[in-house]
Amino acid sequence: MTKSRKQRDVGPALGNAIQRLRKAYNMSLGDLSEQSGVAKSIISQIERNETNPTIGTVQRLSKALDTTVDAVLKQDDAPNFIGWQSKSAIPKLESEDGLCHLAIIGSIDLVEHMQWYDFHAQKGGMLASAPHQPGTVEHLYVIKGELEVKCGEEIRTVKQNETVRYRGDEPHIITNIGDDAAHATMVLIMRPIAG
Repeated sequence: MTKSRKQRDVGPALGNAIQRLRKAYNMSLGDLSEQSGVAKSIISQIERNETNPTIGTVQRLSKALDTTVDAVLKQDDAPNFIGWQSKSAIPKLESEDGLCHLAIIGSIDLVEHMQWYDFHAQKGGMLASAPHQPGTVEHLYVIKGELEVKCGEEIRTVKQNETVRYRGDEPHIITNIGDDAAHATMVLIMRPIAG
């Protein structure tokens, strides 16, 4: 997104927020000018979306309106739906034995912080994973079936409607030990790597 596009998008949201808050506090333009130290004409231009104020001006107005810069810059007209992928566009992975399938349902742009998978395993299916980055915690919720999770040298059985959390930074194996296909959701929370 170019800078000018960003400015056009933020302007109306900012002007509307300043005007809405000023009226909520029953403040005139003069009152807000006096309390913020921002000229009345500048406030009027901001509310009419005729100018793009400096961050310092936004800070002074926010303080005078007893709010934060983040709150007044929040896009009220931002779309409610952030993204959408068709069935064919959702990335899918398969275990080495071909009996486990994972659909990557988490947002790709969050992969360094959080990974979210829809997991299906046929009877006897096994998914072996190498350790993820240090501090990773994996959360597994079984929707259907019975899974065995081996993390390091420890083993835990997880049945339908149960959840288990374990260290994702250790080698781990998920095996369907039930008589039928299993279905689970997995979320990996990654600890940020120090830069």
